Amino acid sequence: MSVVGIDFGAQSTKIGVARNKGIDIITNEVSNRSTPTLVGFNARSRAIGEAAKTQETSNLKNTVGNLKRLIGRSFSDPDVQLEQEYNTCRLCDVNGQAGAEVNYLGKKETFNATQLVAMYLTKIRDITSKELRLPVSDVTISVPAWFTDVQRRAMIDAGEIAGLKVLRLVNDTTATALGYGITKVDLPGPEEKPRRVMFVDIGHSDYTASIVEFRKGELNVKSTAYDRHFGGRNFDRALTEHFANEFKTQFKIDVRTNPKAWARTLAAAEKMKKVLSANPAAPMSIESLMDDVDVRAIVKREELEVMVQPLLERVTVPIEQALAEAKLKPEDIDFVEMVGGCTRVPSIKDAITKFFGGKTLSFTLNQDEAIARGAAFSCAILSPVFRVRDFAVHDIVNYPIEFTWEQSADIPDEDTSLTVFNRGNVMPSTKILTFYRKQPFDLEARYAKPEMLPGKINPWIGRFSVKGVKADANDDFMICKLKARLNLHGILNLESGYYVEDVEVEEPVPEENGDAMDTDNANGEQPKKTRKVKKQVRKGDLPISSGTSSAEEVVKNDLAEKENKMYMDDKLIAETDEKKNELESYIYELRDKIDSVYGDFASEEEKDKLRAKLTDTEDWLYEEGEDTTKSIYVAKMDDIRFIVGPIVQRYREKAEAEAAAIQKVKDEEAAKKRAEEDAKRKAEEEAKKAADAANKSDDKTDAEMKDASEGQAEEKQ
Repeated sequence: MSVVGIDFGAQSTKIGVARNKGIDIITNEVSNRSTPTLVGFNARSRAIGEAAKTQETSNLKNTVGNLKRLIGRSFSDPDVQLEQEYNTCRLCDVNGQAGAEVNYLGKKETFNATQLVAMYLTKIRDITSKELRLPVSDVTISVPAWFTDVQRRAMIDAGEIAGLKVLRLVNDTTATALGYGITKVDLPGPEEKPRRVMFVDIGHSDYTASIVEFRKGELNVKSTAYDRHFGGRNFDRALTEHFANEFKTQFKIDVRTNPKAWARTLAAAEKMKKVLSANPAAPMSIESLMDDVDVRAIVKREELEVMVQPLLERVTVPIEQALAEAKLKPEDIDFVEMVGGCTRVPSIKDAITKFFGGKTLSFTLNQDEAIARGAAFSCAILSPVFRVRDFAVHDIVNYPIEFTWEQSADIPDEDTSLTVFNRGNVMPSTKILTFYRKQPFDLEARYAKPEMLPGKINPWIGRFSVKGVKADANDDFMICKLKARLNLHGILNLESGYYVEDVEVEEPVPEENGDAMDTDNANGEQPKKTRKVKKQVRKGDLPISSGTSSAEEVVKNDLAEKENKMYMDDKLIAETDEKKNELESYIYELRDKIDSVYGDFASEEEKDKLRAKLTDTEDWLYEEGEDTTKSIYVAKMDDIRFIVGPIVQRYREKAEAEAAAIQKVKDEEAAKKRAEEDAKRKAEEEAKKAADAANKSDDKTDAEMKDASEGQAEEKQ
């Protein structure tokens, strides 16, 4: 059973797995530690991840990116309209959800964002399974802290469509904080002042700042603030706009009118931005960018900072908001941990250092992989397979949630709304709601402050119908208790309902010390004092039917079947291409071996027949065989093997005979060597025995001579 954490990014995704008593970031099929978050479509199959990146420039209209910026959104949302500037494909409405229109298998198809994310997660599942050599099921996926209920439900749905069980959706900075804290052995104890760490995470498309308090064995998120439109891609865009203007003036070409030229300029701008993070200046050179024009330019770091000045003015805003919400000052923060690729930009580091009064920024975590490692730790904590150090994670509610209901006719002054989860409340969390009703009723959950939500997301969360409610025999209210749960995904549900009754029960009265007089009954026992009190006793359950933004099971099953079919089609195409390449390679290999390796094992007639077959197959391969089925490629390979088989058999028999002869000589030499060694060892043993016998004989002679001399001495006396 595997333990997997997925850092689902807007530009790329990293995968962390628990193994070797730690967390490893695994590599994909081309040995990269991150996989492009792209899904591409063409006339034959889908291309996902690295394959989509490879063909992106030549297939712009059918490649979809920035998937996490689309999921759970409606097409009319202003944020989705903004994403059209960063997507080369056509975004559209797909049954009320944002999606993309592409050419797939020769015809126009539309896929909603949930389907697109599911396709991508299927690829991530395969990469992980191949690396671990295990089936992958349980995963933790990171999401931005600003994700709403509908976006989180869509991520869960996408995971299920991809055949994954999402154990937890964990906020990005919370995952980073977990990876930071769980490995620390010097955290303060429960009674000590907590360690306060500000995590600044600036990625490809958004920026999050979180303040987290650490004590031994736990972390508490105190506040989180964000800028959803501040990231590396904004710097790339600013550079690209600059070059578009420069190329128009200097080279008389307008890359804005040519999508491929724009995409190549954007890619070059991203590389230049990375170079400028470590160098004072960086060159750009693109051959045949547009209309056969080669372009080149040089940009200094200072020039880039002027281009992005409006962005740099926003650098400290999320930090200020997080501090204000936590009621802290900059000097209250012990460490400022920087993660995310964009935190390498010197001007950003300088601005944050200055804000904190010259405090040295911390880069103790891997800036690109910290989220994936934390997500893997989160998965390991929830998995029964791994034993992990106890570490409690207390996240917070980012948007206040309220319940509303219709006023009861029997309670004219009843309130009809209640904010149940306030911003900043600990999450996960459970609240019990009490209602007095004589008939079934409905509740709606919604975000209390829609203006706080990203874009124009509908504040509606769900509608819940409480069944089985009725008045009792005396026409009194039924006391209904409803369990509202904001779970560890950050998703709200009305988990259960039950009703209670007020019942009189007797309970013992606590004895008071120093009674004036003790009295015993006839048995010598002191009577126990009791009193009657009213208590609420659970009497039965109340069925609840829920209506939320989660996809219905029948819809998810249908989408899972479609995904599986596309997956199997892709697999067949990949296997077909493999067989085609194998056939092509086999033709070239045999053509080289006919006169060299196999020259002495085939007659001229056999050689001519084989050459003719190879030529015919090669001609077919580049004409009608360019695009055919896997079975035909296999059949063509078998036809060649049928002709070359006897030749190869003779070659192998000769090779085996030569190998056997060589082995026989080696065996004889080894036997001869062993015999010589045995004879030598035997001679040495016999020589040793003779020497031992001679030594014993000498010892005996010496003893006899000693005895004789002693006897002569005695006679003289």
